[in-house]
Amino acid sequence: MKEAPPTENVERLAGSLERVTFHSEETGFCVLRVKVAGQRDLVTVTGAAASVTPGEYLECTGSWHNDRTHGMQFKAGHIQVVPPTTLEGIEKYLGSGMVHGIGHHFAKVLVKSFGEAVFDVIEKHPERLLELPGIGRKRMESVAAAWVEQKAIREIMVFLQSHGLGTARAVRIYRILV
Repeated sequence: MKEAPPTENVERLAGSLERVTFHSEETGFCVLRVKVAGQRDLVTVTGAAASVTPGEYLECTGSWHNDRTHGMQFKAGHIQVVPPTTLEGIEKYLGSGMVHGIGHHFAKVLVKSFGEAVFDVIEKHPERLLELPGIGRKRMESVAAAWVEQKAIREIMVFLQSHGLGTARAVRIYRILV
């Protein structure tokens, strides 16, 4: 009778995504630097995600591995992205280039003007962006359309993962659909 292979301890790790070191659009494989409460230095997380943006909050399950070249890393079997809730996180998230039409400067203006309600404004009341100086109808429409597209990506990934698909497979399916 064969002996079952040892099972790895599945751990949970959560924190704020500070930097995307590498992300493959094709496979979803990514190397991320995450700020985790209780850790002085950033933690390296590897795994698969369709889209990741600095400022997002990540909840991961996986295990720790000591890579010969890169040192201690958290190898995530599942990465769930949670939109940021702090003003600093929201500003970083919007200013990361994830939403076409929003850069670092415009992200600051948006957060200063709308605070924590900025996501709601972009999604449900984009015409309010016209209240800001220098924002015309074309840019407002571009930002609103980019937001809808980004939200669709998240919803597809959540749907696939909720049906038991691993992150890497969900990324492959998403890439085929797009």
